Amino acid sequence: MSKRTELPRPEDTAGPLEHVSTGPAVRIRMTGQQRKSQLIGIGRALFAVRGLDGTTIEEIAASAGVSKPVIYEHFGSKEGLYRQVVETEFRILLDSITEALSTEAKPRVLVERAALALLGYIEDRTDGFRILMRDAPPSQPEGAFSTLLSHVTARVEHLLSDEFARRGFSAADGAMYAQMLVGMVAMTGQWWLDSRTPDKRAVAAHLVNLAWNGLTGLQKEPGLRSEA
Repeated sequence: MSKRTELPRPEDTAGPLEHVSTGPAVRIRMTGQQRKSQLIGIGRALFAVRGLDGTTIEEIAASAGVSKPVIYEHFGSKEGLYRQVVETEFRILLDSITEALSTEAKPRVLVERAALALLGYIEDRTDGFRILMRDAPPSQPEGAFSTLLSHVTARVEHLLSDEFARRGFSAADGAMYAQMLVGMVAMTGQWWLDSRTPDKRAVAAHLVNLAWNGLTGLQKEPGLRSEA
C-alpha cells in the first residue's frame, strides 16, 4: 500500500524534510507562496536522495499532490526548482557562517563559532547539505559548496591576516592558512554528515584544538572557550 505524503506546513519549509514518500498525496488549498515553499521542501528531500538526474517531475508532483503544470508555473522546469533549492540552502549556510565570523571575539572563538555553524547546519538541514555537496547547478558550474567555501575562505583570510600581523608573522601567509583551515573544517563536516559521533560540540572542540595548537601542542581534553 502506498504511503501518504506528509505535506510540510508553510512555516516548516525552511527546515529539513526527510523521507518524502512518492505515493499519492491529498491536495490542499494553498496560496501561491505556500505552494512554492511546499514544492521547494519536497524537491529538497527528493533531490537529496536521488540527485537532480534521478528525480523526475512526476515524483515531485505526486509527492506534492499537484499536477506537473503547477511545478512548471512556479519554476519553469525541474532544473528551475533544483536551482531554487540550491540557492536557498546556499544562502542559509553562508549567512550562518558569515554571522559566526562577524561578531566581536578573539580569532580562536570565531573559528569555533564558524565550525559550530557548519556542523549545526549539517545537523539541522542534512538534505540541504547533501545537495550542496553533490551536484553543481548551471548557475554555479564549479559547484555550490566550492563557491560557498570560497566566500568563507575570503572572510577567514582577513581574520588570519590580522592575527598573523599582530604576532609578527607574514600577513600574506594568512591566505594560505585560510585555505588549510577552511578545508579542514569542510572535510570534517563531510565525514560527520554520516558519522554524527561524537556530537558537534566535541567535533568543533577537536577541530580547533588541532588548528590552534598543532599536533605538538594538542590538549588531551579540548573544550570550547566560547561556551566557558
